[in-house]
Amino acid sequence: MDIPVYLFTGFLEAGKTKFLRETLCDKSFFDNKRDKTLVILCEEGEEELEPPFASKEIYIEVIDDKKKLNPDKLEALRSKYKATRVMVEYNGMWLIQELVSALPEGWFICQEMCFNDASQIDVYNANMRNLVVDKFTNADLVVFNRCEPDEDINKLHKLVRGVSRRAEIFYEKTNGQAAYDDIEDPLPFDVNAPHIKIEDRDFALFYRDMAENTAQYDKKSVSFLGLVNKYRALPSGGFIIGRPVMTCCVEDIKYSGVFCEDGGDKVETEKWYRITADVTVKPCRVYGRKGPVLRLVDITPETPPEDPVSTFY
Repeated sequence: MDIPVYLFTGFLEAGKTKFLRETLCDKSFFDNKRDKTLVILCEEGEEELEPPFASKEIYIEVIDDKKKLNPDKLEALRSKYKATRVMVEYNGMWLIQELVSALPEGWFICQEMCFNDASQIDVYNANMRNLVVDKFTNADLVVFNRCEPDEDINKLHKLVRGVSRRAEIFYEKTNGQAAYDDIEDPLPFDVNAPHIKIEDRDFALFYRDMAENTAQYDKKSVSFLGLVNKYRALPSGGFIIGRPVMTCCVEDIKYSGVFCEDGGDKVETEKWYRITADVTVKPCRVYGRKGPVLRLVDITPETPPEDPVSTFY
């Protein structure tokens, strides 16, 4: 049985409980009277989540100990209430992956919303950048509340777009005004061109955009400088080419690459090459799903760049 999970993230007193309560009081969220909703609170702030709600089939449980966040515990709670969907108010100090790893089979995050106090986000970003990045990375919606009327919206916009280009951004101001973000973010390369040339400084943006908007790269050709990685589990004749990518700090640098299905005999692992290749989006066991697969057009050895690490800034 598939169980949709609605995930509310953000730091303490960021407005998660307020929004969750508003959702539970919204009759349109309970159009299907057969829905039974399990609400899991992973932290308790000053605002309490108490009825009345728009439905009587709402069951609230607290799991504020990360050790108790596991598939058996979650499935036992769902079974207890025969819940058909789950809402999670997540602890801002816990990593999202810890929740993903704890989800029972059949549970899936269908919507992820991140809430932030605009007056405090600079402090969190300066001192716990990895946690801010963690909450923004897969968010469908990022909300900044308590924005002052003269708030530098562009600064908040860049903070999100430095991590994710797909999240919607919403601003709530202290004077009662509210609006969705409408600042345009042109990519530094032309995704509409038949051939897309990626400059060294732009690889991280290219890699993330290809992951988030894969379909628009289908039947295009690309060229970029990358580091080759070959290992035994790859399909015969193929290789990975990419770069080390840093999201927020040195500790989170990891190699991020794209699979090329041919030409493996022309390259050596841990060597740099400038590649030109055609892109086809198709099922690929390297990704475990559909993804961009390169078909080699040309490849030439290159000396390593002065700064091999690519960033989003």
